[in-house]
This record gives sequence, structure tokens and C-alpha cells, in this order.
Amino acid sequence: MTALSNGQKCVMIIAGEASGDAHGAELVNAMRRRDDRLFFCGIGGERLRAAGVKILVESSTLSVVGLTEVFAKLPQLMDGISTAKGVLKSLHPDLLILIDFPDFNLHIAGAANKLGIPVMYYISPQIWAWRQGRVKKIRRRVDRMVVILPFEEAFYRKHGVPVSFVGHPLMDDPLLTDIAPSRTRAVDATPVIGLLPGSRDREVQRHLPVMLDAAAMLQRLEPDLRFIVSAAPSVGQEVMAPMVDAAGIRDCTIYEGDVRHIFQESAIVVAASGTVTLEAALHGVPTVIMYRISPTSARLGRLLIKVQHAGLINLIAGKTVLPELIQEVATAENITILVLALIRNPDRMERMRRELIEARALLGEPGASARAAGIAMELLEGHG
Repeated sequence: MTALSNGQKCVMIIAGEASGDAHGAELVNAMRRRDDRLFFCGIGGERLRAAGVKILVESSTLSVVGLTEVFAKLPQLMDGISTAKGVLKSLHPDLLILIDFPDFNLHIAGAANKLGIPVMYYISPQIWAWRQGRVKKIRRRVDRMVVILPFEEAFYRKHGVPVSFVGHPLMDDPLLTDIAPSRTRAVDATPVIGLLPGSRDREVQRHLPVMLDAAAMLQRLEPDLRFIVSAAPSVGQEVMAPMVDAAGIRDCTIYEGDVRHIFQESAIVVAASGTVTLEAALHGVPTVIMYRISPTSARLGRLLIKVQHAGLINLIAGKTVLPELIQEVATAENITILVLALIRNPDRMERMRRELIEARALLGEPGASARAAGIAMELLEGHG
């Protein structure tokens, strides 16, 4: 571990998912603009590393999907917890910043709390959706919740947790400023359908075959359709290419770059539920949301989940703006029906785009990362 110079403050940051890695990197950059002497270390991926964070554990080794999948990665998770606790004891950072990844992060928050290290939780776990009892741990172990969804602030205030709503970091995307309702995608002579199966191997294995089956059905009904499959950096073409080749779809390409390129090219996207569906919504792209997990995880989830929607934009809007196909109903046939209904009805697509843009206004103004950085600096100053 790098030795700290006199007066240099240390921040430990933990992001266990690709989206958390990206948002964490923006937060680190915003904090460095306030104090370029800060030292950062923690758990994350390429985005945090590029922001100058010393990565102690790669987040890709810890990422899991669903309740039952935790067991497969239990050794890596335990090693990660041991490493994080060791750093807390040896380095005693001036601030611990946690990003989503709740079961892991709440455990580390408890260790930091015992050591008197202030804890800022940036980007709330979805405890308002399921396992709400975890809010008691948060109240005991976290000094400040910094939330990015408007309804989260009221939830935490109700439970006596210090909380600040800073807006959503996706609102900082400069491309959003140019978005307005338009029929250009809907009437394209060769419309493109984007397929976004997820950012983890297991998500791709569950979702991409279903999406490709739907693509084959759609192409039989609308021969001019083209398809782009998004390959997240954490998955890559080597996982997806055999599936795409086996599907035998004409004009179906795999794209490994910025997912915003797919939003710009696509008339519609079919996307695995998660942050990317919110990103698509913010870009005004009509989206069919789908998600599949293991049957055991699904049964447990139905007992615990307290909300009516899976898609974040639907939760924010308080209604079904984008259609959702979850678990048993997430079939190629149902995807085909929903996509066809949009392709063949430009007015319906236009209404959906307008509703997406209206919902976007609920997410606050740009500058979320800078506001979160201001809160982090306050906690640092209070500690030192």
C-alpha cells in the first residue's frame, strides 16, 4: 500500500458492479477537483482504476446475480471481505464510500463503524423494493445516505436515516441535452433493434438466447429489420459470438463500444432490467424490459419484493411507461409481440418517447457527482 504523506487524506471506495464502478469514477474525479491530494483505494473495476484509485480487489470477481448465485462465489466474496477489513484496520481511511452492492457493503460498513471510520453510502441498495429490514443496519452503520432516485429520500427520512438526494449521475450525460421527441427512428426504412442482454456472463447466458429467438421471429415477419447486440466490457464478444452465430440471423452485429451508440442507432431496444434500461429511457428510446433469474431466486424474490415494477423508469414515473417481461413471461414470443406492436405503430412509439422525456424531468438537474463530492468532502473535514 502506498505510504501517505503528512496531512494527506485517504478514501476507501467499494463498487461491486459495472454501473457502480462508472458512477464511482465520476465521484472520485469530482472529489479530486476539490482536493487533488486525496488518496483513493478500494474495490472496483477499470473505470475506478482509470480515475486513479488503487484497486485492491477486482469487482468482476465478486459480482453475482440473484440470491442462489451467491453460493458459487462465496470464496471470492469472503476473500474480498477479508481484504477490505484488513485495509480498514491497517490504513484506517478517513472516509469509506460504499456504492450499492448491499450484502457485501453493509458488512464492511459494520467493520468501519466499529473503527470510528465515517461511512457514506452513495447509490442506495434497493431496500425499498425488498428486504426492507436492512434499513435498520443502515441506520446503525451509515453516517450519510446519498441517493439518486427521488422517492428514496422520503423512504430514508421515514426511517430516521440521514439522507441527501443529489439527482442521478446519468443526467450529466451531455447527449441528453439534445434529445426531443422525434419519429426519425420509428420510420427508418431499415429499423434497428438493439439487444442488451446484461453485463454479467450469467445474465447473458439467460437473456441472449431468448432475445435472439425473438430476433429470428421478428426478422421472419419484418425481413428488413437489423439487430445490434451490446457486449459489455465485462462479457465481450467471445461469450456472445457463438450464440449469435448459432441463431443464424441476417444482419446481426455485436458491438463492444459505448452503449449510447446503440441508443442512437436503434428504433427500439430489448434490455435486461437494470441501470441500462434507465439509461435507454433517459435517451428517449422505446424499450422492452426483460429479466430472468434462477427459479429458486425467483420464488424467494416474490416473497420479498414490495414494489409493482422492475424497471427503474416505471418506478420513478409511478406507472408502466415501458413494458416489463419478468421470469416466466420473458419469452421470445412475448418480446416479438411487444416489439411488433411498436414498430407497426409509430404514433405509439412517439407517445412512449414523450412519456420517457416527462419521467426524465423527475430525476433532477445535472451535477449529481459534484453534489455527492461536496457531501463526501464535508464528511472528510468533519473526520479530520
